[in-house]
Amino acid sequence: MANDLAHAPEEAVGSGLGVRGLLARARGSENVVIVVLPFFSAVVFLAIWQAISKSGTVDEIILPAPTDIVSALVRVVQESFFWEATWVTAQEALVGFAAGVLAAWILGTLIGMFRIFSLAFYPLVVMFQISPRVALAPVFLTWFGFGVASKMVMAATICFFPVLVNVILGLEGVNKDARSLMRSFGASRWEEYRKLLLPSSLPAIFASLKVAVALALIGAIVAEFVGASEGMGVLLRQFSFQLLIPEFFAVLVGLSIMGLIFFGLAVLLESRVIFWRGRT
Repeated sequence: MANDLAHAPEEAVGSGLGVRGLLARARGSENVVIVVLPFFSAVVFLAIWQAISKSGTVDEIILPAPTDIVSALVRVVQESFFWEATWVTAQEALVGFAAGVLAAWILGTLIGMFRIFSLAFYPLVVMFQISPRVALAPVFLTWFGFGVASKMVMAATICFFPVLVNVILGLEGVNKDARSLMRSFGASRWEEYRKLLLPSSLPAIFASLKVAVALALIGAIVAEFVGASEGMGVLLRQFSFQLLIPEFFAVLVGLSIMGLIFFGLAVLLESRVIFWRGRT
């Protein structure tokens, strides 16, 4: 038995079933599950939806069948106004996201590193967060007009707080002994931030970025609902008023795809920046 066990690794390597091969097979199986399982769940969900809609239990005006939504989506994407609206909403969401993240990163870093900033600004930020920011949309329209600027500001304000909180938590979660060690070697605050605080807080920050990019898209759509002449929110409003419900859901599908693309870009950026964490 001992001799068999001793020769087992050699046989495994010789037959191409070494440790690397086994790990590769395990990862391949995991990738298959990751793809197949959501696909299977989506197919089952859509099949149930199709059956309920076509059974007459629910009026198709209220709940159109997935096949009708796909047909409407095919028709809508052939129209130039759909892509123009998509471009406008994408601009509003991305610029608002960038502005909100930048402001949250700067203020969160100051609050996390300097107690005086925490005492001066954090209570005001919390008060702003608990206020109904959706109610500020009409105010933003008054201040910034009916163009894209008011939608960008709305998107920025909605994605601001999650990033701010995670920046602060990420900085506060850094090992205190490591900070003391850097200071004992004479590191400046900038060196401490660049070499220790920022790398250590990046996982928490990127977790908030993946949430904030979706919130920015929601903020842009909400602002378009309140008052706009172009954008996907305007299409949703028009199709809803005209009772073109399949087209309404088709635009929702387009928004979902846009949100998935934004989320995927955030995940890709995370894997490139925080390369030491491996695959996510």
